[in-house]
Amino acid sequence: MNQMNGYDYEDLKPGMSATFAKTITEADIVLFAAASGDNNAMHINEEFASTTQFGGRIAHGMLTASVISAAIAGRLPGPGTVYLSQNIRFRAPVRPGDTVHATVSITELYPDRRRVSLSTVCTVNGKVVVDGDAMVMPTSSQVREE
Repeated sequence: MNQMNGYDYEDLKPGMSATFAKTITEADIVLFAAASGDNNAMHINEEFASTTQFGGRIAHGMLTASVISAAIAGRLPGPGTVYLSQNIRFRAPVRPGDTVHATVSITELYPDRRRVSLSTVCTVNGKVVVDGDAMVMPTSSQVREE
């Protein structure tokens, strides 16, 4: 592992995995609403949200999914990785105060383009709340040498 750039492509193997955890706070939800422009009452208005099928406010799905990005950038492959694509399925709501555990696992390597396919799963208390797959481009020791 390169401490400045995380794992280089050449260090990666299918089956490697890493997890990053984040507790979703009130501030996270308010700041995400402001940054994204998504001011859906489901996320920011408890009175309204209590009348919905969720019975209260829930975090933005994309806020929850962003914990995957943190796992990729900070854990595996790590700093320097370029996020190319993500397929996401939202399975269950996340509420303020929930701790989201994002696990990324290498499913396949593509040596011709130095790409990595990842399985991505977010859980809260062991329950899957988001899952999908991603394609990333990690750093490469060969690119630095060329």
